[in-house]
Amino acid sequence: MKYDLSILIPARNEMFTARTVQDIIEKKRGKTEIIVGMDGQWSNPGLEDHPDVRILYLSQPIGQRAMTNRLCRLSKAKYVMKIDAHCAFDEGFDVKLMADMQGDWTVVPIMKNLHAFDWVCSDGHRRYQGPSGPCQECGKQTTRDILWRAKPSPNSTSYRFDKTLKFQYFGEYKAKQEGDLVETMSLQGSCFMLTRDKYWELNICDEQAGSWGHQGTEVAIKTWLSGGRVIVNKKTWYAHMFRTQGGDFGFPWPAHESQIEKTRQHFRDTFLEDKWPLAKRKLQWLTDKFDAPDWHDTNRGIIYYTDNQLMLKIAHKVQKQLLKISREKNIPIVSASLKPMSKMGKNIVVKGQRGHLTMFRQILAALEASDTEIIFFCEHDVLYHPSHFDFRPSKRDAFYYNTNVWKVRYEDGHALWVNNCRQVSGICVYKETAIKHYQERIAHVEKKGRFERNMGFEPGTHGRIEWQNKYASESWLSQYPNIDIRHEKNLTPNRWSPNEFRNKKNTEGWKETTVDKIPGWDNLEQVINSFK
Repeated sequence: MKYDLSILIPARNEMFTARTVQDIIEKKRGKTEIIVGMDGQWSNPGLEDHPDVRILYLSQPIGQRAMTNRLCRLSKAKYVMKIDAHCAFDEGFDVKLMADMQGDWTVVPIMKNLHAFDWVCSDGHRRYQGPSGPCQECGKQTTRDILWRAKPSPNSTSYRFDKTLKFQYFGEYKAKQEGDLVETMSLQGSCFMLTRDKYWELNICDEQAGSWGHQGTEVAIKTWLSGGRVIVNKKTWYAHMFRTQGGDFGFPWPAHESQIEKTRQHFRDTFLEDKWPLAKRKLQWLTDKFDAPDWHDTNRGIIYYTDNQLMLKIAHKVQKQLLKISREKNIPIVSASLKPMSKMGKNIVVKGQRGHLTMFRQILAALEASDTEIIFFCEHDVLYHPSHFDFRPSKRDAFYYNTNVWKVRYEDGHALWVNNCRQVSGICVYKETAIKHYQERIAHVEKKGRFERNMGFEPGTHGRIEWQNKYASESWLSQYPNIDIRHEKNLTPNRWSPNEFRNKKNTEGWKETTVDKIPGWDNLEQVINSFK
């Protein structure tokens, strides 16, 4: 028979493998096969022969991920579903899931709790499933009474992971779910279904991560970041038996914390640092999409500073973009201006004339008024892409510069790119570091009585000044570029030819284009044209 679905069951020393397989045989209604992997040990009790059941036995255990991969290699079906060896299912669960399935989805039914058995003594006293032992009421010996039924509640449909990538239930999001096909940020891991092609394309069971642990997080993140969706199909359900009480009702195989931590660290290094090579989206996109509570990063803040002399068409567009980002990403704005600006977050009016020292004082005033730990510097003539604010600095004593920036001449939309374009408008830094530097910078200018060009503007990028507090600088590239609008009142001069630069290092990577060819922006050409 040509099967539509292969159910993959990696099992190591599991007592309910046979009961799980029996349940699937009774409940499936489509062209569904079951492939069981006996990882180092035969099931006890054994499995009954059935034409839709295949068994792979390995004398030495290789671990859940490796075994699941071995099982998937045996499948020729369009879809594969990995399940734990202690689950029960709704009647027709397989055809219900396949009926709504899409090619880039990973799907799971509603998850119930499986009431697999009770401990019962000869006097009829019952104790809910857990470790073996005498009756707690009369002390007599107990035997296991198999019930194998789904409990009426809970009915779990919403999951997430925390900032360490550890699994969590997500009740806040469940309240927002509507309809029969609902999105979930993550998965519990005991059951998931996807196409066999996607299983291999996304390396769903990465054996480099370790034999077991964090599988729901791995599967969900890979699905979402690759451009797919993780869906709970509420038209059907499965029930999972949770073993959380230890003893002989814990894991039936060694689960060393050191190995689990190694797996956690592998995924942290891969996903928290956005190093997964198949990702089309950043992890921040996913955490923002679901507004996950402990990912709701109130540590990020924007400081916006302006001399209030910029052409209003440009200024208003930049402000509107920043305010939109502030709302959507929950990043508060502190603005420092020479005139009152009641709509730009917490506003501080700095007295003084337009100039370098005044700008430094504005930056310091905004920094000191900010309540956040990480600061993005934002200038009044730069259009910031939302992806700029997904960055997190790893070092507290360094200035980070986003070098993904195009300089665009507003008169005609001509655009220029150079490598390693480190500008103050692209800074992300820890507040305490920035405050120390700008306090020292202001004191230096006040002592000299004027701004000296050899000081430069970009902290940490040179050693021409013997600062008391020395900081390094590093760079990053956001997913999409920022747009530095060049006009007649820029504080730094506009140069549109390599010949205008004495230091040719500043011309490395020189590229010229037009604004309509810059990626990541909708209607950017129209926006630039509106400034004329």
